[in-house]
Amino acid sequence: MEKLYTAVGRFQYKEHTVGGKDYPKVILKNKELILDIQEMIVWSVLNWRILPVEHIKALYNHKIIELDFYSQRSFEECLCRLIQRGLVAEGIGDQPIDALYDLLSDLYIIPISDSLLLKFISFIRLTVFYNRPYSVTKKLLKRDKRSADESKVIMLAKQATLSTAEIINCISKDKLILKNDKDILDTLYYDKYTTSDNISAATRYLRECHPVLTSIANLYLRKQLIFERV
Repeated sequence: MEKLYTAVGRFQYKEHTVGGKDYPKVILKNKELILDIQEMIVWSVLNWRILPVEHIKALYNHKIIELDFYSQRSFEECLCRLIQRGLVAEGIGDQPIDALYDLLSDLYIIPISDSLLLKFISFIRLTVFYNRPYSVTKKLLKRDKRSADESKVIMLAKQATLSTAEIINCISKDKLILKNDKDILDTLYYDKYTTSDNISAATRYLRECHPVLTSIANLYLRKQLIFERV
């Protein structure tokens, strides 16, 4: 049995909070969720990564040694807690591709802005004000090179908040322009049987499933999108 994990939500650093302390948080479903240090380490290890548990634990152990951090709660308990809170997603399947589909099919795709101005502002902020190495921050200015399927994924995700399964369904029907909410419902839920709860079962064996699934995973690993829940 294969298992894969990834982070869900968007990291944000909160400055000048009550008591004069700064703290990290994750935005999930438009709510601010505060993580303790151990949770933040595990979540950060999985942010923009898709990993089996043994790889997560290896990265986690390296990080806690680097930070000289110790917790009485075990790594396994912390991971389980993050899954329960919805901050980490888990996918299970007989084969890696099955686990990947189980992991991503119900997650919603939020593209990262590709605005050159926004990228330049982020580059200046990180380089000048946060003293991040130029060798790292210059990557912000690079334009992402996308395949045809990757471009379709981003095009659809910019028009509406869609799950991986919904994007697969749209692409299978060659539906790349979504006019309004009614158009989305007519495209995705055109019969009385298909719902947001079971659409992932309906799209699992479509011809377009594997190419789109691979595209979404690659875009995520290249930091072109984040995963959300609704």
